[in-house]
Amino acid sequence: MGAVLLNSLGLFVMILLGYLTKRLNLFVKEDGSMISKIVVNVTLPAAIIVNLQNLMVEGQLLLLIVAGVLLNLLLIVIGHFLSQKQERVEREFLMYSVSGYNIGNFAIPFMQSFMPQAIPLLSFFDIGNSIMLAGGSSVVIEGLSGSNEKRPNIRSVFSRLGSSIPFVCYLVMLFIRLFKLDLPQAIFQLAQPIANANTFLSMFMIGLFLELRLPKKDLSLIVRLLAIKYGAGLLLALFFMLLPLPSVIKIVLCLVSVGPITTFGVINSVTAGMRAEVVGFTSSLSFLISLPLMTSLLLYLK
Repeated sequence: MGAVLLNSLGLFVMILLGYLTKRLNLFVKEDGSMISKIVVNVTLPAAIIVNLQNLMVEGQLLLLIVAGVLLNLLLIVIGHFLSQKQERVEREFLMYSVSGYNIGNFAIPFMQSFMPQAIPLLSFFDIGNSIMLAGGSSVVIEGLSGSNEKRPNIRSVFSRLGSSIPFVCYLVMLFIRLFKLDLPQAIFQLAQPIANANTFLSMFMIGLFLELRLPKKDLSLIVRLLAIKYGAGLLLALFFMLLPLPSVIKIVLCLVSVGPITTFGVINSVTAGMRAEVVGFTSSLSFLISLPLMTSLLLYLK
């Protein structure tokens, strides 16, 4: 228990360092975008390669890909039915925010500190999750909300997935392990120190992006959105606890259920017309809520 709490405190300190250096003008929020590119294109792919090097591909793991798609769809539908009385922009904001799973920028760095053996499971889940975040969710949400904006098509979804280095790494490592091929050990030795930097850079980046100025006129919308997101997440976590699943899979599904708002959720909400300051504050608050929630669930389940 002490180790879990200490690791969680360490993650919080990394986020706090990023926020304080921004407040002290040592860094600016825009630096977070540069670090984000490093995380997405360098350290996260290295972490995927290192953590999938000994993966044994089994049928139940492949089902996690399907679960990544279906759970996204379920949360979109929940958001749709609980936001019907709101304006279109607010409805899309709510559906984008309650759906999607923040795996690369939060769940994987979180699990690197606690349960590295769970990262292969997260990776399988994230393949299905990435299909939705890359455009699948936009197709469904814009269809439900009746948006007149140009909707993404299948080609644009696969084009975005093909340009995602983490997603390509998932598929390459899945192919390699599916056919039980072995890469030279030197590749993993070179990638290991880069992978080790993923947790710190991800948490520091979150700190740089933190926005804690409360848009008071939108308080009721923010409270409603977060109540739906974490209420649905906790109910799903309870459901997964009751299923006869292997303990590691159960932990993974429970923890991602209470994760923060995704980067794509932020981008798509702003694109849909929601004010950037509202989206930024809500996203920041979700990180501060998810960290203690995920830590508490981990303490309970381990």
